[in-house]
Amino acid sequence: MKNSSSICENLRHLRIVNVVGARPNFMKMAPIIEAMNRYPERIRHILVHTGQHYDEKMSRAFFNDLGMPRPDIDLEVGSGSHAEQTARIMVEFEKVCLREKPDLVIVVGDVNSTMACTITAKKLGIRVAHVEAGLRSRDMNMPEEINRLCTDVLCDYLFTTDRFANENLRNEGVPEKKIFFVGNVMIDTLLKHREMASRLNLMDQWGLEPGKYATLTLHRPSNVDDRATLEGILEALSEIARDLPIVFPIHPRTRKMVEQFGLSHRLSNGNQVRGIWVTEPLGYLEFLHLNMNARMVLTDSGGLQEETTVLGVPCITLRENTERPITCEEGTNVIVGNRKENILAAARKVLQGGISQGKVPEKWDGKAAERIVKALLAVEDL
Repeated sequence: MKNSSSICENLRHLRIVNVVGARPNFMKMAPIIEAMNRYPERIRHILVHTGQHYDEKMSRAFFNDLGMPRPDIDLEVGSGSHAEQTARIMVEFEKVCLREKPDLVIVVGDVNSTMACTITAKKLGIRVAHVEAGLRSRDMNMPEEINRLCTDVLCDYLFTTDRFANENLRNEGVPEKKIFFVGNVMIDTLLKHREMASRLNLMDQWGLEPGKYATLTLHRPSNVDDRATLEGILEALSEIARDLPIVFPIHPRTRKMVEQFGLSHRLSNGNQVRGIWVTEPLGYLEFLHLNMNARMVLTDSGGLQEETTVLGVPCITLRENTERPITCEEGTNVIVGNRKENILAAARKVLQGGISQGKVPEKWDGKAAERIVKALLAVEDL
């Protein structure tokens, strides 16, 4: 474990440990750190990276893209089963908390690091704030749903993205004083970097034209761990790609399963006029550039449902449910599951111009992080 100097002991400051662990966490934490840095006389903070995602292209490169400082502490826990990973995070994060003695720990999202660091901090009597609280899929087969439920029960401050999340927490008996409707920090990051991403030259470099390709992400166990399911999805995508090339930055897990099941022939390598074009995982700015210029996005990710809603790009979500229903009710997202015929029907509807552009949900305005920091300073009486 790489160590850093301790947080300033000046009691006039709110001492905070910010936690990131997986790729989406970086996009959520970056604007929060930027907002905290506007209050140096009131806040002292450090950044802890659990190392839950440790591939350079899947995580560390995001610190460069988002202009975040390198982590003060890297727990370097790596991969493993859910139990192994959670246990290693808890053991190592406890050492951090005992040494740094923070007033508050901030966790984001719904990965194992989120839950593990919340439990560890609360058992040490440290207050915890959860950014992106209240999201619910109602699907207990999703590890993320378990992480969300455990985290929200324990946290002192729950920062929500939309009215559905607020209602979920109220229905679970959470006191109103713990709920803070602040908006979506993912969108803070997107809006800040949108112009920068637009200046990239990927269209010419990759031989693409705006609006004449799709992007794809695929990584959930329910989609890639069963051969028949994965093959059906790839068959649907291959049919779509006859009319619209698909750019697919492949997740390491998905690549492994494609090769294990002997399905590599369904994919292409290199710039193809038609087909599923496989690339290595991309940096944040590169992928934002591709998504903002795409005709449609196909995904089983959570964050992309939100980003496409703000970008006004049709999103086809290859899942049976979503913890972000606001993206369907107000945004550009449709939930289709992983059956071939449903995927094809949704894609054809997009190609025929049949999906609404939607609207941007309330408070998805680029100011969520500032609201979070101001709320914390108010409730902590600083």
